[in-house]
Amino acid sequence: MSNCNSCPSSDGCSKDKEQCMVENNQMNNIKNVIGVMSGKGGVGKSSISVMIAKQLRESGYKVGILDADITGPSVPRLLGLKDEKARSSENCIFPVVTKDGIKVMSLNFLIKDENEPVIWRGPVVSGAVKQFWTDVLWEELDYLVIDMPPGTGDVALTVMQSIPINGIVMVSVPQDLVSMIVSKAINMANRMNINVLGIVENMSYILCPDCDKKITLFNGESVDEFLRSSNLKLLGELPMVSSICNLSNNSYENQREDLNKLFSPIVTNILNELKEKK
Repeated sequence: MSNCNSCPSSDGCSKDKEQCMVENNQMNNIKNVIGVMSGKGGVGKSSISVMIAKQLRESGYKVGILDADITGPSVPRLLGLKDEKARSSENCIFPVVTKDGIKVMSLNFLIKDENEPVIWRGPVVSGAVKQFWTDVLWEELDYLVIDMPPGTGDVALTVMQSIPINGIVMVSVPQDLVSMIVSKAINMANRMNINVLGIVENMSYILCPDCDKKITLFNGESVDEFLRSSNLKLLGELPMVSSICNLSNNSYENQREDLNKLFSPIVTNILNELKEKK
């Protein structure tokens, strides 16, 4: 590792310094790294990553998002950055910055056509993610949110080994099948000695517009049972609402107050868990 003093995990790190695979860019000063993971696609992980970053920014923090889902990068669209491109120099890549000051890096900023498939083998994909950590000029950030790819394969392993993650937020939906797959991701994080901060349950319910009754769509195991078996806390439950589903259509600006009301307690819980785990 280039410099332990510049590592966000230096305070509570128990790794063998000789075997540590983390490399830090000494031009960056990133204080906390939060991974957002699900183990499975289609559960709203990228939308939740974006909203966590936005809520942190609303609270006055310096924030960045690293889109580690190389083969399915959706962060640029969710942030209204569809046609933006990243600039680079001989020494570094400059992240794209949103109107509200969030620094972002995604593969879509580096390719000509976002519709072109990324037909790369695992090591190349993993290398690209690692470069987003070592070669991007993030400068000073209070929080870097990593939108991790689904699954527990090469890229997820590279992120956990090469980036000093302070904690991971798991995203699930109330279905037995999804809970089983998310459990695999939880067990992977535990084996890699990375703190799992808790679970955000997305698509938890539908709120009736007439009577405000909560209607459950899925008939999965109870969230209490899942949390108990995983020995984790519930960071928050999110309803199925158009404002979350349509983030890519600039729904944030149109429904900012409602979205902040949903995500503010979730981010508060995440920050509290980060403090406890340090």
